[in-house]
Amino acid sequence: MSENAENTKTTVKEFIKFNLVSFLVTLSQLVLVNLFLYLMKDWKAPLPGFLNEIFRTEVVGEGNNNWGYVLPFFLSNAIANVIGYFINRKATFKSNSPKWMVVVFLVVLSVLILIGTWVQGRLVYLIRMNYPSLASLAPTIASFTAGILQFLVLFPLEKFFLFKKKES
Repeated sequence: MSENAENTKTTVKEFIKFNLVSFLVTLSQLVLVNLFLYLMKDWKAPLPGFLNEIFRTEVVGEGNNNWGYVLPFFLSNAIANVIGYFINRKATFKSNSPKWMVVVFLVVLSVLILIGTWVQGRLVYLIRMNYPSLASLAPTIASFTAGILQFLVLFPLEKFFLFKKKES
């Protein structure tokens, strides 16, 4: 088999494994986001400066512009994806990349989570306004959608940068 064909085969295997890990990450995140939203539903403390501007009521809807809304999405996403990072590092990409690469991952992940949390807030608001019968499922639908966006960034980031194979 040619080296190119072997690389393609490896990438397909990694893509499948990454999807399986992502599925577990998504399930964990969905459970956590709903649990955290329930536990923090009464925490209405306002967000600080720039976050308050990003999560304006006009954009994300009434009640979605406070710590009790933003923090559950951020925490559930961060916890699930950090676990996924370590699983992918060892099981999917079989990498011995430097440990400091986790810092790069955390920076990118934090930006992705902030964007994803905003998208989730916007989707929850739109679903609740336009499809009231789906209101209770809105956080789950929004988390799933944001997860797809993250997947589109994280697979190439991990495959080609964070866990890049050393040339022999």
